[in-house]
Amino acid sequence: MAERTSAGLLSMMLEPTPAVAMTLPAEVREKLAELELELSEGDITQKGYEKKRSKLLAPYIPQIQGVDPSLQIDNRIQASSQVVLPVSKHNKSRAGNARDERFRSDLHTEAVQAALAKYKERKMPMPSKRRSVLVQSSVEACTPPDTSSASEDEGSLRRQGRLATSTPYQGHSHPAVEHWFNRVIQGSSTSSSASSTSSHPGGRSVTNSAAHAALNANATATALADLMAHTQLDNHSAPPDVTGLSERSSIHLERPQVGSVRGVSRSYNHHASMMETADVQQPDPNQPRPEGQQMSPLEGEPLGLVTNWPPSLPAVLQRWGTTHPKSPCLTALDNAGKPVYTLTYGKLWTRSQKLAYTLLNKLSSRNEPLLMPGDRVALVFPNNDPVMFMVAFYGCLLAELVPVPIEVPLTRKDAGSQQIGFLLGSCGVTLALTTDACQKGLPKAQTGEVVTFKGWPRLLWFVTDGKHVVKPPKDWHPPVREASNDIAYVEYKTSKEGSTMGITVSHSAMLAHCQALTQACGYTEGETITNVLDFKREAGLWHGVLTSVMNRMHVISIPYSLMKVNPLSWIQKVHMYKARVAVVKSRDMHWSLLAQRDQRDISLSSLRMLIVADGANPWSISSCDAFLNVFQARGLRPEVICPCACSSEAMTVALRRPPEMGVPPPGKAVLSMSGLSHGVIRVDTEEKLSVLTVQDVGQVMPGAVVCVVRVEGTPFLCQTDEVGEICVSSGSSGLAYYGLPGMTKNIFETIPLKPSGVSISDRPFTRTSLLGFVGPDNLVFVVGKIDGLMVVSGRRHNADDVVATALAVEPMKFVYRGRIAVFSVSVLHDERIVVVAEQRPDASEEDSFQWMSRVLQAIDSIHQVGVYCLALVPANTLPKAPLGGIHISETKQRFLEGALHPCNVLMCPHTCVTNLPKPRQKQPEVGPASMIVGNLVAGKRIAQACGRDLGQLEDNDQARKFLYIQDVLQWRAQATPDHPLFLVLNSKGTVASTASCLQLHKRAERVAAALMGRLNTGDHVALVYPPGIDLIATFYGCLYAGCVPVTVRPPHPQNLATTLPTVKMIVEVSKSVCILTTQAIMKLLKSKEATAAVDIKSWPTVMDTDDLPRKKCPQTYKPPTPEMLAYLDFSVSTTGILAGVKMSHSATSALCRSIKLQCELYPSRQIAICLDPYCGLGLALWCLCSVYSGHQSILVPPLELESNASLWLSAVSQYKVRVTFCSYSVMEMCTKGLGSQTEALRLRNVNLSCVRTCMVVAEERPRITLTQSFSKIFKDLGLSPRAVSTTFGCRVNIAICLQPNRLGKLAEQGTSGPDPTTVYVDMRALRHDRVRLVERGSPHSLPLMESGKILPGVKVVIANTETKGPLGDSHLGEIWVSSPHNATGYYTVYGEEALHADHFNTKLSFGDTQTIWARTGYLGFLRRTDLTDASGERHDALYVVGSLDETLELRGMRYHPIDIETSVIRSHKSIAECAVFTWTNLLVVVVELEGSEQEALDLVALVTNVVLEEHYLIVGVVVVVDPGVIPINSRGEKQRMHLRDGFLADQLDPIYVAYNM
Repeated sequence: MAERTSAGLLSMMLEPTPAVAMTLPAEVREKLAELELELSEGDITQKGYEKKRSKLLAPYIPQIQGVDPSLQIDNRIQASSQVVLPVSKHNKSRAGNARDERFRSDLHTEAVQAALAKYKERKMPMPSKRRSVLVQSSVEACTPPDTSSASEDEGSLRRQGRLATSTPYQGHSHPAVEHWFNRVIQGSSTSSSASSTSSHPGGRSVTNSAAHAALNANATATALADLMAHTQLDNHSAPPDVTGLSERSSIHLERPQVGSVRGVSRSYNHHASMMETADVQQPDPNQPRPEGQQMSPLEGEPLGLVTNWPPSLPAVLQRWGTTHPKSPCLTALDNAGKPVYTLTYGKLWTRSQKLAYTLLNKLSSRNEPLLMPGDRVALVFPNNDPVMFMVAFYGCLLAELVPVPIEVPLTRKDAGSQQIGFLLGSCGVTLALTTDACQKGLPKAQTGEVVTFKGWPRLLWFVTDGKHVVKPPKDWHPPVREASNDIAYVEYKTSKEGSTMGITVSHSAMLAHCQALTQACGYTEGETITNVLDFKREAGLWHGVLTSVMNRMHVISIPYSLMKVNPLSWIQKVHMYKARVAVVKSRDMHWSLLAQRDQRDISLSSLRMLIVADGANPWSISSCDAFLNVFQARGLRPEVICPCACSSEAMTVALRRPPEMGVPPPGKAVLSMSGLSHGVIRVDTEEKLSVLTVQDVGQVMPGAVVCVVRVEGTPFLCQTDEVGEICVSSGSSGLAYYGLPGMTKNIFETIPLKPSGVSISDRPFTRTSLLGFVGPDNLVFVVGKIDGLMVVSGRRHNADDVVATALAVEPMKFVYRGRIAVFSVSVLHDERIVVVAEQRPDASEEDSFQWMSRVLQAIDSIHQVGVYCLALVPANTLPKAPLGGIHISETKQRFLEGALHPCNVLMCPHTCVTNLPKPRQKQPEVGPASMIVGNLVAGKRIAQACGRDLGQLEDNDQARKFLYIQDVLQWRAQATPDHPLFLVLNSKGTVASTASCLQLHKRAERVAAALMGRLNTGDHVALVYPPGIDLIATFYGCLYAGCVPVTVRPPHPQNLATTLPTVKMIVEVSKSVCILTTQAIMKLLKSKEATAAVDIKSWPTVMDTDDLPRKKCPQTYKPPTPEMLAYLDFSVSTTGILAGVKMSHSATSALCRSIKLQCELYPSRQIAICLDPYCGLGLALWCLCSVYSGHQSILVPPLELESNASLWLSAVSQYKVRVTFCSYSVMEMCTKGLGSQTEALRLRNVNLSCVRTCMVVAEERPRITLTQSFSKIFKDLGLSPRAVSTTFGCRVNIAICLQPNRLGKLAEQGTSGPDPTTVYVDMRALRHDRVRLVERGSPHSLPLMESGKILPGVKVVIANTETKGPLGDSHLGEIWVSSPHNATGYYTVYGEEALHADHFNTKLSFGDTQTIWARTGYLGFLRRTDLTDASGERHDALYVVGSLDETLELRGMRYHPIDIETSVIRSHKSIAECAVFTWTNLLVVVVELEGSEQEALDLVALVTNVVLEEHYLIVGVVVVVDPGVIPINSRGEKQRMHLRDGFLADQLDPIYVAYNM
């Protein structure tokens, strides 16, 4: 307790007590207020604020001895946060931020707390992030953002306000107020902020009641201002209703019975193709439906005919300029609020004339006048120079030019500035008018001219200041004509999507609008009006530039920059000039509440009308009520507050008339949010947490007709209790979107229909993009805007509501209040809500995450809608709209492009994606008999195919007479001793070693002699050699000695830790009794470094074969039978399983013969091989085929390509090779390393036209993109587009398919037409194990390339993995193979003992039940193609889809990782590689980021989107890692299981891990 008291004492001493405060000099008080505002807007940091504040107060506060002033501040904060508020249990008050507690958004807070209480802090897994990502990239990112204002833009979010802490009547040191204040927070319904349950467009929750009558006005003012400290700008709970709403004005509607079903919304169209798979959401049968009568159009009073109304606006100007030249027209203020210049009507008239004359007569290009009447001219004027703007605007009107006012572009990359450029381009603008100061401030090119902004046309910049314009001659008069339907001016508007349209307004509409406003507002000649709005567009232009001139009014223009410094300025000017009318936005009313107590002596009694231009924004009611509560004591009459509804297209839609017009009292409606989300109006009680209170925006404009039509589809009139889009028909609305006839027809020429289909009138209506209804007394109510509308699962939500809820989540110390964007993106056929906020630099990871998870829960609970993604970005990084605020469409664009660079992301696809296809139910299997009958009836054939029959192939194959490959070598050594068999190249491209038949035989004999004494026949010997002749010689040496060779890739000297254990494992698993190797590798195996990786004492005998004595072995070993084991082939599968297969002598010979026949290999041929020689087809091609067929092999070790990427292709060209083999990793090295060097290679005479076949050796689905890009790149070097083909082999049979011998018809056709062996299949059908061919380019199509032609002697069948029955052509199943060169079995399978013998000898359960098949473990299908081979037979193509072990079973469907990975890699340019696997039942996506770590979090949403969109799967975890983390084996295949183990063991060192929970 003692602690609290002392802290309280400190706080009392630090807070200026009322007495002290009264003695503070006025300028100090002003500075404190300014400081407070800066802080509230985020213009300075908390630290800077504390520092400056204590400096200002230092002279007036007695220092406490020995206490550091900064500590005092901290203590004060602690104290104040203890005193002020009952803190919710989630949010223990933290020291360090006084504003935090006092600056609560009371609106919504209770609803949000109630909602959060239900969740009891559900634990969510925190994303983990590498430290370096937290380090902000630039100093700029740490500066707090300019939250200086809400944007003027319709869709943007409003700014938050805060009370000046320094002002004298501060609650914390004022016990009476404090007591009242606490009571308000706990009890009064003023703070029982309503909240939007289902956030209908525009559903801002605001409630009010609470009788404060008992409190005297002064106390009310002070206390309310204090209450405001806890509220959020434009979004706070409303004080008592003092607008005198009579009983009959409140809306009472009977609660309806269920009516007809409404149509599905605009953005909710399903693709027909999706219907079969995705779950289409049915509308809720219990949802409320409209029940009311059909509405009838509402007419405004007729437009009065006044005899002296002039024929056009220029005529008015001429009249006032000549009859009242001294009358003030416009007063401009500087940033200190001092009047800088007053423009009189005489001056406006003469200066406009001068400018008109200059523009028409003094600007020429090539002796032609530059401008003709009717040309468009850009007006580029800053917001603090209304005088120059007004002169330019009227100058253009007098010259009959069309002004297009736009914002001043600040940088070349302004958000949205490119769109403005498109507008200027489409309007054909060539000239821009601006001021001297503004022109100097624009970015310049080196020539000194203004740069051409991105997307802008080339402009000539003309400065309109005095010295550049000329006085017209006496006899020149501007043409002042009657108002016509020609275009007077173009006003720009930005759409929800971010595109900028120009709305054309005719002279007659401009005049009619001025007349309507004059009549509706009761403007009289010579009145004074204060305008706070942007004078370039909308209400600021209509009232402050056009209608004011019509009535010779005096406008006091308050610049935005002055409002930032002194939010009270507009009220001071109303008082000073006794203004009768003020035009403001809710924001300006709200800001003025922050500093109202500095001004005791202002009076607002002169105001007869306070026009609230954004009265259509449902937040405005709380601003109006709060403002009235405070300023009623200063002479403000309640009835002068006149909200109005405006739309760029229809101009002023409705306006509450000033009191002297004798209009009905204003109305309020308290509406159920749930009803609104279904588009119906239901009156609700104010006690509920889920209501929206809206005020009317008055009556329809004079001379206008208003109706409300359905938002989607045909514009039928709404029923009276239905929310729709308000449409207006009047002579004073816009004409069209410039240059966009199609959109113009939709918006400006709508014909509303009665339910019978009859149009309600022959006049076209203009859609206003305002959502609302007509209430009692014909008052118009607006509940939202089309721009902020998000239709999720058929229910309407409004962006602003979601912002309100997010802002009500305490504590607010993590994000900047005014900097939150909410929008929806379309993913998987529905809209998904995205919330983006700017995070304060000092917020900790954990706190922000906590805040984010609570925001998600609050929105979920209050709006009953899930948030798809919540992202926090560093301060100051969101794109800004012209007058502060966030540029929403640009933010959305960046989100979708992955260019937001967030520092925190939370994705919740699980909660909000509810339209996933239903999981597939496994059907009971069909029996064999019905299967056969079914196939017969359907005319489907069983998917079975075979290569040519070995028996019928007659060829002069001498090697056939030998049963054993080693006998073939001995025979060749005698018959053709000097015939060259092998030639090995080094990285320089020179020959490293060669071997003829005899040389190879001799070297093999030496090895055999060395082994014979030491080893027994049948012993296994590990051969650990680099690729080269040594390896081949020792392989045959082992066969000569009767030993079984096991080829092993040597360890990598730089990477012993990972490569040596694999060597050790193969040696142990293969039970090798001896290791043969080179001296260098022998040293490595026994080195000190090796001891760290393995136990080197347990190596078997290691022999080096470098210097073997030249000894002949007595005689070579003859195996008793060809079924004896010849060699073991070990390889690690992609699933991380080390499997060794046994190859018998007969299988070895059969393999060689099959390859020889397929590839037509003879001793006269040369082939080039760029493969590793350790397993599979690589081993066969290196060690076996040349010896069997006698052709010469040019061996290019793939490792050498790392230092010389062109080695392989140069060798192919140099030796004019017709047939070459490579792996995907080699192909990738060539495409990446040589893609840009084809010209250099051509100069080195590399020519690939000799290549007839280039075969990629693989055990996977053909990588079609890679092979295509390889063909495309090297086409320039003569590579035929038909040359590249793929092969397929696996553990049970290393060569099933090899190069299709493209003969027969194809050879005659030449190379025309697309490659016939690529088919496109429907990816969705594939998930159900069905094969459905589709057209190229159709949605969900997946290109698959044939895996090569089936080898002679090989038979293939497609079998059901479970029933083991044969499948038809249209099914995906396991590929089974039968051939003389099948391996005879696994030697051992390390890592998965369950891979049993049935992989090698299994039989079909029906059909042909005799043949013995081997199961490949790969899924695929067969297709009969239209190609014929040499024998005229139609050729069966085998398509490999993927490994069965790798497939992911998700939602009852079968997914192939490669398909998901391909989609992910496509989603962002910085994703270098990707791999997916499952963990429990979650899909984990690992992406390698090639780019700056800032981009890491951009990938999370994009990856989630693309997988949802294309595969209907929700990603559970996204892991962003550095390039090279995903392990890839020597064949270039991803080792997904190794990656999974690394992920689970936390060894990946990820940049970021996001859990999409």
